[in-house]
Amino acid sequence: MYVGTLSFELLLGDVRSLKEKRSVVRPIVAELQRKYAVSAAEVDHMDLYRRARIDLAVVSGDAGHVSDVLDRCERLVAGRPEVELLSVRRRFHGDDD
Repeated sequence: MYVGTLSFELLLGDVRSLKEKRSVVRPIVAELQRKYAVSAAEVDHMDLYRRARIDLAVVSGDAGHVSDVLDRCERLVAGRPEVELLSVRRRFHGDDD
């Protein structure tokens, strides 16, 4: 079994309230879940308007599949014009761990 995780630190564009922040972050989380069947959630900076951290995880019996899904998720978030991707942290756990 292989587990891959990604942590995205995001800077949001012209956001002036937590309600506006939710309207930007929720669709990203929902699209990751829908398109790639990953577990994803906003996990940090809940009280800051312009910052967000989204973490996701994927589990598979095939290491190549995990890597491919993580790559696709990273491209999806990086391609969103309403957010600036500040950093991405990737972790991979395999049978050897």
